This record gives sequence, structure tokens and C-alpha cells, in this order.
Amino acid sequence: MIGGRYSLATLKVAIRLTKAGGTDAVLFGPLNKTSLHMAGMAHSDELHWFAELLDFHGRFCKFNVLDNLWTSRVTSHVALAEVPGMLSRARVIEAIRLIDSALKRSGMESPRIGVCGLNPHNGDNGSFGREELDIIGPAVQSARQLGIDAIGPFPGDTIFLKVQGDSRAFDAVVTMYHDQGQIAIKLMGFSRGVTVQGGLPIVITTPAHGTAFDIAGQGKANPGAIRQAFEIACRMAGRKPGRTT
Repeated sequence: MIGGRYSLATLKVAIRLTKAGGTDAVLFGPLNKTSLHMAGMAHSDELHWFAELLDFHGRFCKFNVLDNLWTSRVTSHVALAEVPGMLSRARVIEAIRLIDSALKRSGMESPRIGVCGLNPHNGDNGSFGREELDIIGPAVQSARQLGIDAIGPFPGDTIFLKVQGDSRAFDAVVTMYHDQGQIAIKLMGFSRGVTVQGGLPIVITTPAHGTAFDIAGQGKANPGAIRQAFEIACRMAGRKPGRTT
């Protein structure tokens, strides 16, 4: 509980400073959600807590970044059984739009975005579900009409094969639920992953790995992810509206 209180207190200071223009971005270390909840945080995760602190009521989501590959998700910390009912064309379009905007803010002029289906084999033309036909596919077409270079949906078991190597097809992947992207990203580079609190009015980044209390004080921690988080925060802060750097 003590650690949770300290984390919330220091994060409040950082958010307040950045919102007021005293700093350009926030980079925080891994958090323990149990400690935060014991300290009084009522939200399911820190992203929703940040939105409340910033009095922000627009759409937001977490982006996970591995080197130059970004991922976002339409649903996040919810039970898997609830995911199909939470999908809609509007939510899929918004997830695509948010990551397109974030990539451009980080310095990528024309991001290519691959969109993942929900069901095995993309539902096999409706045999295993119709979300790809009724929701996801039409949402991708709508995003393209907005000028976004989005394509899909692609089956979840093959889409990440298209982003490996120098000839990868996409700069970002939009997934339908949490583990659909998280498993792939962590297998591809656990020690380099970064989480960006996407859609908020200020830049907030953090390493994607956990607190690793079991190796605390042993000199074993890999600083790769926090270095990547710092670099992304600097790039995104340097492209804030009104900045010339």
C-alpha cells in the first residue's frame, strides 16, 4: 500500500507539471496494479486514471510498441467472453484512427496499418462468426475512406508473420482484444516493449514489462524497454502542436 500511495502521488505531480507545460512528456516505471488499488485507485488500470486526472473524455487506448512496430486494441482489460459484444464499427474505426494519428505524431508520415480479425480463420466467411463480415471489414473500408492506409482483417494466427523482417507489410497492427497482440509482441521482444498511453492530450510512456519484484536489487534488470520508452516520449513530445523542434 505504501508503494502504491507513493506511485500515485508522484504520478499526480508528473501529470500536473506536464499538463501545465512545465515538462513535455511523462515516462514512468512499471507499476503494480494491486498496490495502486490498495492505495485507493478505483479504476481498472492507470490509463483510465490518467484520463480522469486530465479531465479528458475523448477516446483513448494503450499502444504497445516494439522497435518500430506498433499495436493497439479495440478492447483491453475485459473478460474474453465480453469482447464480441463490445465490438462495433465505430470502435474499430476509432482504434485505427488513434494509432494512425500516434504514428504520425512519432514521425512516420504514411503509416501502414493491418487490422486483425476476431475469429479463427477470420470466421471462414461466416462459418465461425460474422464479426469480420459485419463489423471489422466495413470498419477498415470506412477508415480507408478517411485517408488512412488500413487493410484487413487478417487472421490472428498469421498477421504477425507479416510484420517480421525488412519486408514487413505493416507499421502497426490493430487487434480486437488484449492477448491477441500482447502475446505476439512479448514473444518477439519482451525486454524492448513499450506502452504508450494513446489518445490523451499529453505524451505518457512506460516499459511494457512488469515490476519484477523477484529480481529487485540484484542488478539483473534489462533497461532496454525504458530506454525505448524515453526515445518514443522524446519523439512524440517534439512533435506536439506548436513545437518547432
